[in-house]
Amino acid sequence: QVEVRESGGGVVQAGESLRLSCVVSGVPYDDHPVGWFRQPPGQSREQVACITRSGTTTYTPFDSRGRFAISRDNAENIVYLDMNKLTPEDTATYICATDQWSSGCPLVTSGLSWGQGIQVTVSS
Repeated sequence: QVEVRESGGGVVQAGESLRLSCVVSGVPYDDHPVGWFRQPPGQSREQVACITRSGTTTYTPFDSRGRFAISRDNAENIVYLDMNKLTPEDTATYICATDQWSSGCPLVTSGLSWGQGIQVTVSS
């Protein structure tokens, strides 16, 4: 059974940085991509970034480019999302997901294994 577990959320001030972590376990194949999504209050879920096992990254057309960075430690099965220069507009539930049946990014939302999500709140 695939398990996805996020950690590292919290409350920060605008301009500060935060690192989110995602541990994935139970995937039968190592070559699986992992992505981060976010869902701001009252808005739909959107993909933020994705990384393949080989380290290829994609960022959706949203202002995470240049401020957010996704990375991966394959030995520990951990994927990180480093978020810098946070603004109140980054306030959202951040959700990690993996696709055990595919190897590429970005993730297609159907058939993913999802984490519970973690809250990030940026105060002004």
